[in-house]
Amino acid sequence: MIKNLSYNSKKNRTILSEIVGRPFSFIERIRLNGIGSGKLIIIDASEEIVELLRLDNNINYCNIELRTNGIIIRFRSLLETYGLIIPFYKLVIYKGESKIYSFYKDKYYIKFMADNKKTSLFVKKIVGLKIKFQNKVGFN
Repeated sequence: MIKNLSYNSKKNRTILSEIVGRPFSFIERIRLNGIGSGKLIIIDASEEIVELLRLDNNINYCNIELRTNGIIIRFRSLLETYGLIIPFYKLVIYKGESKIYSFYKDKYYIKFMADNKKTSLFVKKIVGLKIKFQNKVGFN
């Protein structure tokens, strides 16, 4: 689901909590050594996301926020902030050549370049949390 997250409304917070869980507490953020990625350059994306990104002529960046039951990939178009909301049970991650990662959810995807070691470690953290979530819920 792609959602406009520009405005911090109660409706948006409720939808995010239902789909990807609550935000991590301050102590959990410290234990995880951070819950957000740095700026990631978008290489490719699904058609709906590309249409939003074409509206302006800036370099297309995104960042990833960890939640208890999923992730939010945020990107900007014009003056609006959008998010691709992905629960862990729908998240599929591929690592391609040249450190290009692809995050998929159903028909949506975003490909970005992991240009430094920090980004690769962050993706490993996401994979670890996904596995922990699947073990907790009972997926095999």
